[in-house]
Amino acid sequence: MSALARKSTPWWLSAPALVLFTVLLLVPLGLTAVLSFNVYDPTLGVKSGEFTLTHYTHLFTDSYYYGIFWRTFWISALVALICVLIGTPEAYVLSRMRNPWRSILLLVVLAPLLVSVVVRAFGWSMLLGPEGLVNGLLGLVGIGPVKILYTETAIVIALVHVMLPFMVIPVWTSLQKLDAGVENAALSLGATPLTTLRRIVLPQVMPGILSGSLIVFGLAASSFAIPGLLGGRRLKMVATVVYDEYLHELNWPLGAAIALVLLAANLVVMLSYNRLVEGRYKKALG
Repeated sequence: MSALARKSTPWWLSAPALVLFTVLLLVPLGLTAVLSFNVYDPTLGVKSGEFTLTHYTHLFTDSYYYGIFWRTFWISALVALICVLIGTPEAYVLSRMRNPWRSILLLVVLAPLLVSVVVRAFGWSMLLGPEGLVNGLLGLVGIGPVKILYTETAIVIALVHVMLPFMVIPVWTSLQKLDAGVENAALSLGATPLTTLRRIVLPQVMPGILSGSLIVFGLAASSFAIPGLLGGRRLKMVATVVYDEYLHELNWPLGAAIALVLLAANLVVMLSYNRLVEGRYKKALG
């Protein structure tokens, strides 16, 4: 086989995936980018072939959108943080269990993924409603009724429930690569269990925590069903605003502009977080 053939073989093998990636992701993104610059007339709709920066100017100068983006990102960051605090210990316990309990707990963790997000959102709306189970339990202890539904708290609770498996699985996968003998060696040398977890286990599972938190943050920031059903019409996040612009206002260019700004902001936040955590991870491991 010639040198040219050897160099081109990986490209030929990757060609189907590259074509699929281009057709399903890059082309729609390109069309969305073009649409975001199209002129929109309330009486005539989108004017093909006429372009403007009005939608981006409106987006970056209106404080209404600043508030929505801020709400979206702080809720997503809080959901990611809660998932890290709950999912990391849960994954650690899961990795230390023996069968059949490990398989049972793993099934419990993955079970929510088998149910539609819309169904789970409706379930939480019934639980958190004024006459729901949560307010019923609070009433038994003399508290309530408490307004939870159609608040940011309801969105956070439901998003944590939906996103938790996406945190547990990456951390659990990282723990599978961890040699238990390293922990035993640290304990035998006098380290406390807490010190072993902090100095030995945590640095080595940091890639799983990083991957899980990035997945959770990205999915939460672009989530639509839960904010739409549990946040109501007044408490909006970016995805619900995009939905409204596309289907209610019929202002597709503005909706496309908001979606692209969300994508860009997501990339900036996630890449910055990735660089920060990876830098500390490399420093911790020397």
